[in-house]
Amino acid sequence: MAEDKVVPQSQLDMQMSFAPLVKQTRGAVVNVYAERIVQSRSSLFAGDPFFEQFFGQRMPNRTEKQSSLGSGVIVEANGTVVTNNHVIDGADDIKVALADGREYPVKVVLKDDRLDLAVLKFDAPETMPTLPIGNSDSTEVGDLVLAIGNPFGVGQTVTSGIVSALARNQVTEGDFGFFIQTDAAINPGNSGGALVNTRGELIGINTAIFSRGGGSNGVGFAIPANLVRVFLDAADRGDASFEKPYVGASFEPVTSDVAEALGLKTVRGALVVRIAEDGPAAKAGLKPGQVVTAVNGIPVEHPDALGYRLTTAGLGKTAELTVQEDGREEKIELTLAAAPETRPRDIQLIEGRSPFAGMRAGNLSPRLAYELKMASEVTGVVVTEVVRGSPAARLGFQPRDIVIAVNGEDIASVEDLQKIAESDPGFWRVEIERDGQRIRQIFR
Repeated sequence: MAEDKVVPQSQLDMQMSFAPLVKQTRGAVVNVYAERIVQSRSSLFAGDPFFEQFFGQRMPNRTEKQSSLGSGVIVEANGTVVTNNHVIDGADDIKVALADGREYPVKVVLKDDRLDLAVLKFDAPETMPTLPIGNSDSTEVGDLVLAIGNPFGVGQTVTSGIVSALARNQVTEGDFGFFIQTDAAINPGNSGGALVNTRGELIGINTAIFSRGGGSNGVGFAIPANLVRVFLDAADRGDASFEKPYVGASFEPVTSDVAEALGLKTVRGALVVRIAEDGPAAKAGLKPGQVVTAVNGIPVEHPDALGYRLTTAGLGKTAELTVQEDGREEKIELTLAAAPETRPRDIQLIEGRSPFAGMRAGNLSPRLAYELKMASEVTGVVVTEVVRGSPAARLGFQPRDIVIAVNGEDIASVEDLQKIAESDPGFWRVEIERDGQRIRQIFR
């Protein structure tokens, strides 16, 4: 691919137009309109303690319609559209508007807030124009690109730029961290739109911007097309949810100090920190202290890049990891499978007069940890839900808290927690783990 790319050689080359490329691709980019109905209290006396005391819940409520606007890309001629999850999340009514102005209601086929992707489907009256999904791994810094979308609701807009960087992470609050960066102008409303290369291929879904005032500052980010392809395959199979491979290990970025200590020539890779017992990483021979530097021969810049490479490799496949340790390099084979439920979750509602009353708790397994967006190697008894207004809620328990011990007794299962909750010791010494930190409290 790289041999086909050339720098403009003359003034005539600089005067060349993107118009033919725009005509070829713009018909496959749609506007996405999402509406949600929300309940809100009457604003006249909202927050007034006098009226709330005497009227309480009888204060009149009203409904409001909230709208959001984004973009999407038709990727299959039957009316299948890919967009961002945040464009349609929580919506009660979603429509797409084609480039010619026709509007159609859509249904959500698959969505995932971790990847910020969603697949929609409308009843296409005829064969729809589509954008072919390109190989985003062939994209290079400096490539010319077009961004097509509907910024600020002004109508379909095309901007041009270059690929500014690859493998960007720490861009959004989600757990996906592998973006294509571009200086093509991307603004609110462009979310879900197309990032197109000069061959007329979709190489990314425009997703986020860095901005001080809400407008484009030339720093935009797109989800790579190779991840879009894997997500679309899951939707076409009819999967109820999208699953990433379970590795059974946790990783940290390689710092300059770590690189020097391990004898690495470059400050890049994913440092193995913890290994889950009997997980795929353990079975493959991966060990703490090793550094994963490549997947299937493709360099890995950081732990997020490792996750991206394994996810795009696909479940059911085997990935070859390049691992460095003590100046030596070796290759290991890692089987890519979904997170298993190694023990019954046995989720139970804790009742009675204990501090745990009103919480639902379950036995952690890699599967439940994945669903709760927790590290896959954590174990123990986890809080999955806290009933509003319950003793557990008033005492500050939160979903994803892991109950470690109560009154000096280790809590290994939900049955252990249920049993001790039924006792009446007079006081409770509780130890939990929250976001990797131990918290100890005493309740009476």
